[in-house]
Amino acid sequence: MTSIETRPPLSQADFAHLGEGTVAYVREMESTDLKGKFPGLPDIQPGLKLWALFAADGRPILLSDERDRALAGALENDLVPVALH
Repeated sequence: MTSIETRPPLSQADFAHLGEGTVAYVREMESTDLKGKFPGLPDIQPGLKLWALFAADGRPILLSDERDRALAGALENDLVPVALH
């Protein structure tokens, strides 16, 4: 007979910190959707497609016009990049 290990579900606090310090997510965004996500961001031409890198907790890390640069930014910060669609 096989034993199945069960674990209690994650609390909201545990879930909020999941991946913190180890995971970052890369997301393609339009320049008009960046306000509020990148504090202090100057005005950018509307309609531009940019790549944003965020920490697991949603904190912005960098913004680039190239996906590869956003991925490299994650690796430079010792983070595992994941893509969000």
